[in-house]
Amino acid sequence: MNYDPEQPLMVQNDFTVWLESRHRDYAQVSQTLARFAELLKNPDPIHTYRITPMTVWNAMERMDAKEIVGFLRRCSKFEPPDRVLRQIMTWAERYGLLKLEQRDDHLLLGCTDKETLMKLAADNRLKKCWKNGKLLASGAMAVKPECRGLLKQELIKIGYPVEDLAGYSQGESLVLQLADRTQAKGDGKPFALRDYQEQAIEAFYRQGTAGGGNGVVVLPCGSGKTIVGIAAIAKLQCATLILTTNGTSVQQWKREILDKTDLTEDQVGEYSGTVKQVCPVTIATYQILTYRRSKQDPFKHMALFNERDWGLIIYDEVHLLPAPVFRVTANIQATRRLGLTATLIREDGQETEVFSLIGPKRYDAAWRELESEGWIAKVECAEIRVPLPAAWRERYRHAEARQQFRIACENPAKLEQIRSLLRKHENEPTLIIGQYIKQLRLIAEAIGAPIVCGETPHEQRETLYEQFRNGQLGSLVVSKVANFAVDLPDARVAIQVSGSYGSRQEEAQRLGRVVRPKKNANQAWYYALVSANTKEEEFAMNRQLFLVEQGYRYRIEEIGEEEGVAEQDGVPV
Repeated sequence: MNYDPEQPLMVQNDFTVWLESRHRDYAQVSQTLARFAELLKNPDPIHTYRITPMTVWNAMERMDAKEIVGFLRRCSKFEPPDRVLRQIMTWAERYGLLKLEQRDDHLLLGCTDKETLMKLAADNRLKKCWKNGKLLASGAMAVKPECRGLLKQELIKIGYPVEDLAGYSQGESLVLQLADRTQAKGDGKPFALRDYQEQAIEAFYRQGTAGGGNGVVVLPCGSGKTIVGIAAIAKLQCATLILTTNGTSVQQWKREILDKTDLTEDQVGEYSGTVKQVCPVTIATYQILTYRRSKQDPFKHMALFNERDWGLIIYDEVHLLPAPVFRVTANIQATRRLGLTATLIREDGQETEVFSLIGPKRYDAAWRELESEGWIAKVECAEIRVPLPAAWRERYRHAEARQQFRIACENPAKLEQIRSLLRKHENEPTLIIGQYIKQLRLIAEAIGAPIVCGETPHEQRETLYEQFRNGQLGSLVVSKVANFAVDLPDARVAIQVSGSYGSRQEEAQRLGRVVRPKKNANQAWYYALVSANTKEEEFAMNRQLFLVEQGYRYRIEEIGEEEGVAEQDGVPV
């Protein structure tokens, strides 16, 4: 048995992995470990990761089983448990074991292991997917074409991911070119695809083979996911439906498409509550697709999926995909699908649905990698722990658990810390971000800044965003409506005052508001104000898991009730 106490990892029988966060090789080891394991807990000095079938399968595009096992053996204090290593090999071997292919107008599920295929053929959960229920002479099972998505969903539930090689319909042709790499179009800026963007597109496209055309690209906020989507449209030259999170995002996609391609206004349509344009490139929100008068009524706008012969569907912020859209996606597996996101984390645990219906993770780039290359800003992260005033402590003590969280979030003592941070970053464009509208209105009034929330009319939002972009506004208070797809590239400071419980997804998106590359000093700051010794502090640790995986560390600042700030520099969460 190997034994090297100088190494930073310990692999447990339950598929968890302990990593010493103070080890000299922490940064390098954690970056590799995060490719095939999920961070569960991150108290100093031990971070706990978990290896699952899904984490292994999503790593397969960039690593193989031997690399994973070799890494664990090389970096562990003790020889990892043999059963864990064998199971990782088994999970990895199942990736690509089953293949869906189109042969002579028949959809077939093939498998390199006949015994496995026979076992699956007899599985009651899958019988509704078979065309005749018998193993063909070719050693494959005939699949009902309408069950292509359903079969993949059911198989992944029982531990078998499917490689879909059945190909796609070309869709309606659309001829377009990307704007010249050296010359701007109109008033836009010259641009060229960055290396990692080209790699992402090629990983998705896969040289036009049947194995390409589906999957997810994971890139940090501000690193150009929209550009990757636009370049995919140019690569495939087909009519495209783009689904995104809100009206602001619709406008941003349209602006970027018109600026970065030779498409004209009449070729790029918006499909929203007020406008119903179905053009060769159409941009819609998840909200309009899932709108219905009541739970008993049908989703009337889902017909958009059939309005044109789409050759590509782009799912922006795919980690937010609503369940009704998943159901439609299961029925359109013959259409190419590209998911774009900064994090594959879904708070509802439906990562398997993304994997089976949109496709596996084809490409990802770590935030700190792009930061080191200057493609996104360097960000200093700090958690400021603010004590509750005496009267609020009494309220907190007697409240129910859910109300305790809100009391902690709305701690009025946070206001003085906001003022202090605004003085510290007096000339830096600053976003104050929160969950509770009453709290945000009080803050906005106290500091003399406008607020953007769900009630703010779209036109007013756009006006305020533009004033922030051009420097007329130094500070802007925003609710969760600004979590996604808000283009405020000059924001250098984000102050989070409250959030959605332990949402890792939201933490990543909010930090994403300030990571876009900056002019001059490429530096930004992210502050999370948390009520000390409350449930908010507990949830904050969970929120930060994703960012710790990406290599960020939080400086902890403890605010004394009388003595001011006591810093613990460099302490990782």
